[in-house]
Amino acid sequence: MNKNQVQGAVKDIAGKVQEEAGKLVGSKEQQVKGLGKQIAGKAEKAYGDAKEVIKDANKPS
Repeated sequence: MNKNQVQGAVKDIAGKVQEEAGKLVGSKEQQVKGLGKQIAGKAEKAYGDAKEVIKDANKPS
């Protein structure tokens, strides 16, 4: 697991927490910010996943 995968997962979780907090207090702005963090986190994790695939493909057999 590389740093992009970890950071992406953390951002995704933080976004979910922020979205839920926004729902609890009735703040659409916080909900949207939370969704944005989730999207950024998923994108960063996907980037990290791709890096791992490339790294594994380049390993000598």
